[in-house]
Amino acid sequence: MKKFLFISMALLLACVAWAQNDSNDIVKVGDSMPTFTIVHDNGTQVASSSFKGKVILVNLFATWCPPCQKELAAVKDQLWPKYKDNKDFVMLVIGREHTDADLKKYNEKKGFSFPLYPDKNRAIFNAFAKNLIPRSYLIGKDGKVIYTSKGYTDQEFAELMNQIEGALKK
Repeated sequence: MKKFLFISMALLLACVAWAQNDSNDIVKVGDSMPTFTIVHDNGTQVASSSFKGKVILVNLFATWCPPCQKELAAVKDQLWPKYKDNKDFVMLVIGREHTDADLKKYNEKKGFSFPLYPDKNRAIFNAFAKNLIPRSYLIGKDGKVIYTSKGYTDQEFAELMNQIEGALKK
């Protein structure tokens, strides 16, 4: 029994280490933001290039993900109220493998005042990473990634807020 527990713990630790491995990241700090197009259910499109010259926060989430729920609650309570009216800031909260219809239903339940964008076929997510959510990518006015995070902690969220503030002052 002890041998089984030891092997189980070793496998669990190996999985955690693998999950945090940078090889799962496609986009890193210093890289240019990938170009992508948000495609809505009705066929309308939003190109990432339309936000050139702005500080952009790309947040990738899923409605079923518990850490995503915590992060989006912090966005709702802290980040969005502070930056929603800043003309130099754009926030793209993108639902991995979700449609507009999915996100509308989810938003009705959560009561977010910020828009949610679909990534039905995971095309946007796949431009940034291989796996793991939530993920946030902060892009400076020059189009370069200046901060990334995966998972959610209060400390990382506080750092994201600091990074946004600094990027907007440049």
